[in-house]
Amino acid sequence: MPPKARITREMIVDAAVEVARQKGYEHINARTVSEELSCSTQPVMYHFDTIESLKHAAYAGADRLHTAYLLQLPPDRDPVLGIGLNYIRFAVEEPQLFRFLFQSGYADRRSLPEMAGSEELLPILTVMREGSGLSMEQTRQVFLTVALFAHGYASIIAGGGMDYNETEAAEHLRRAWNGAVLAAYREETK
Repeated sequence: MPPKARITREMIVDAAVEVARQKGYEHINARTVSEELSCSTQPVMYHFDTIESLKHAAYAGADRLHTAYLLQLPPDRDPVLGIGLNYIRFAVEEPQLFRFLFQSGYADRRSLPEMAGSEELLPILTVMREGSGLSMEQTRQVFLTVALFAHGYASIIAGGGMDYNETEAAEHLRRAWNGAVLAAYREETK
């Protein structure tokens, strides 16, 4: 008889993310995660003392997926526009994960300004900064403006209030970006 497969903490987190993706974060529990892994609930409870700690770990896993998704940029696309469109597209393609990340209350940083100052956002800010020629502080301010716009856009789409049209979304994002960059340059020359 072959030895039993060892269920790792990483496997459990991946399974919890998959439960959130398919059914919603509200359905993450020992039973649904163990069903996803085709195992008993014992490994889940061995690695996680509480379901809340499992949900926080799943949130971090979903956040890593989201960041990687945002940074998948076609070589011919403006990086800022690409990141913004990817943010909106993520809400279209992964509505349950979008809700988990941005509407569940599991985020460690609850305010957008705190998020703009986080180390986790540095890869995205660096791409934006390189595309704009702004200082890092100006880039953070532009990010806040564009992020508010993109998040609102994505939330409306994820909630079913609007259909996704990439051409229109790109034009709206371009306008938001141009306006935010122009405002940053104007503030610099005051």
